[in-house]
Amino acid sequence: MPGSLNGMTLPKATLSVVEGAGVTPFLKFRYNPTEYSVSKSARWNRPPTRGAESATPPEFTGSDPMSISMEIFLDAFEETAGDVSGDIETLLSWTRPTPVSRTQGLAQPPLLRFVWGTSPVLQSFQGFLKSVQARHTMFRYDGTPIRATANITLEEVTPETPAQNPTSGSREGRRAHVVTEGETLQSIAYREYGRPTLWRGLAAFNDIDDPMRVPPGSELLIPTTAEAVRLAGSRA
Repeated sequence: MPGSLNGMTLPKATLSVVEGAGVTPFLKFRYNPTEYSVSKSARWNRPPTRGAESATPPEFTGSDPMSISMEIFLDAFEETAGDVSGDIETLLSWTRPTPVSRTQGLAQPPLLRFVWGTSPVLQSFQGFLKSVQARHTMFRYDGTPIRATANITLEEVTPETPAQNPTSGSREGRRAHVVTEGETLQSIAYREYGRPTLWRGLAAFNDIDDPMRVPPGSELLIPTTAEAVRLAGSRA
């Protein structure tokens, strides 16, 4: 019997907005997913050593964000006025910046949580909706979609360290990032904030006078988004 186990009804999975005002707050699945995949990778660097007879030990330089992917099945065939286009639009809207973030100049997407079961991975995961691919497979006579599948990918967003008092100048508790070969302040700002223009904030926070000369191996402290925006503005 679909949706049940040993005669017990299974709770429906939900995508819920945990941060981001002005958007649809949640999407309750009509059917639970049959599977989902989780991926995460780490970045390691092996510094070359002249004359070494074997590979040098790897050095940890950071980890890439975790991602969760799944297929959602949407079906309103048995509903009198069924229509799955609203659910699809909700998913698509979550890939865009929230109205409130636009007015604040941050242009951030809503932060989501996938709520289903008791997996510790899901309990601690928060992320933004990186991609949505919807396929409509059944329609009413007037073209209203009543059945569709949506393949989605959520990408992890690590909670920011609470901001320090701006007047204190404290840099404690900031996450460190070691610059690797080929990285620039712009690419780091894009990965951390989704905005390459915030490289100015990174430079200001780390007292970098020449942003074109940040050699591999340099350690940067990562300010919060609000700090990066404020510092970037002061350098504009």
